Amino acid sequence: VQLQAFGGGLVQAGGSLRLSCVASGPIFTLNRMGWYRQAPGKQRELVADITTDGKINSNDSMKGRFTISRDNAKNTAFLQMNQPKPEDTAVYYCHAYGTTFTEVGGHRYFEEWGQGTQVTVSS
Repeated sequence: VQLQAFGGGLVQAGGSLRLSCVASGPIFTLNRMGWYRQAPGKQRELVADITTDGKINSNDSMKGRFTISRDNAKNTAFLQMNQPKPEDTAVYYCHAYGTTFTEVGGHRYFEEWGQGTQVTVSS
């Protein structure tokens, strides 16, 4: 299973940006997809994640500005970033947890990270 993130870049404070994450490969279930971020000198932190049935877990500091959603049919998660602030500048990582197929026809859990996409918010 692989994750590919799209949509990072430079955005002005108060603007908007949308990140996408596409999961591909031998996916049986995609239980949870989400976004984490890591700013220079800081630990990686949860931005938000979402289950297949739409349950969301999000960071309180970003609630009301960032919205996560997903398209289950396309194994894609989105992060809509509205009114970003300079302190939102970080590398954003897509994350997914689910089940995949084994060689003997069974299933096993997987956890994967995307390659990271830089988001820079200018003041």
